[in-house]
Amino acid sequence: MSEGASYAAAGVDIEAGDRAVELMKEWVAKATRPEVVGGLGGFAGLFDATALTSYRRPLLATSTDGIGTKVAIAQKLDKHDTIGFDLVGMVVDDLVVCGAEPLFMTDYICTGKVVPETIAQIVKGIAEACVEAGTALVGGETAEHPGLLEPDEYDVAGASTGVVEADEVLGAERVRAGDVVVAMASSGLHSNGYSLVRHVFFNRARWTLDRVVPELGTTLGEVLLTPTRVYAKHCLELIAELNGDVEGDAKPLHAMSHITGGGFAANLARVIPDDLSVRIDRSTWAPAPIFGLVGLLGDVALPELEKTLNMGAGMVAVLDPSSADAAIAELASRDIPAWVCGEVTATPGGTVALEGTYAK
Repeated sequence: MSEGASYAAAGVDIEAGDRAVELMKEWVAKATRPEVVGGLGGFAGLFDATALTSYRRPLLATSTDGIGTKVAIAQKLDKHDTIGFDLVGMVVDDLVVCGAEPLFMTDYICTGKVVPETIAQIVKGIAEACVEAGTALVGGETAEHPGLLEPDEYDVAGASTGVVEADEVLGAERVRAGDVVVAMASSGLHSNGYSLVRHVFFNRARWTLDRVVPELGTTLGEVLLTPTRVYAKHCLELIAELNGDVEGDAKPLHAMSHITGGGFAANLARVIPDDLSVRIDRSTWAPAPIFGLVGLLGDVALPELEKTLNMGAGMVAVLDPSSADAAIAELASRDIPAWVCGEVTATPGGTVALEGTYAK
């Protein structure tokens, strides 16, 4: 008589999942806040909302995202403890652009086969990035999908909730003609455009991840796996420093934009009102060599590069020119290079134009 069917025979190993939870507990415990109630293992993460009673009119903000095809690089290199920064950065830095403090986050990992050590390494990176962002990792889910994903394949997504005072929300309605745009340096490609990047390096150039590239000063794989810079805590401190003691419309920091998919112009345009426009001067910064290599090896036109990659600026702030030096100094004290890269003009259209040539 043949053996009866079982979940394990179908490819789902519940014991491996339990082992992964045990291995990740150490890291999740570090990504907490005083408002977190309970620990890992419940059906839902609990967060004490009485913390919001100190707000006059709290607005909850929420964001969700994934890492994208950068996970393929981590899988090929068998290095899984850094992509958590890509996930957290993509999620919480979408919250902070409106001035919201990210309170808590959850993650979702699906894989063809649960390898407890790999799952724990992914969660380790997520937890460490949550600590850097000042947010709590209150829960998550690991799902095994045999037959849908190969045993060594996985994908990761996450969601976060934050809070901001209603009268302190940053955005287009605060932006004025004469404001300047301060760019904050990215750590590299971050987590966008990897379908193009992988096509250029692997399909067109036929490069391998272990190739040492003189222009990069290291291997291609190390540069492609460079973690996303997480700006959230630094941006919140910048907002507090510039806007904290200033009343109403006099607050000098007006808007922020997270430069992700769509590039610099398209993302910045989301916080520019229709009756104004922005001019960006490319000559104010030199993109890291990886950006030029993508363009050169792939014969990618500059407009295509700029609408796909961050080109070296991962976050921007729009603020009164009188506060630009203070903003740059505050960010420099947090090891984030920043510079004035453009200005808001009275030209109608709500457009963002990149002008000039990048510095070398």
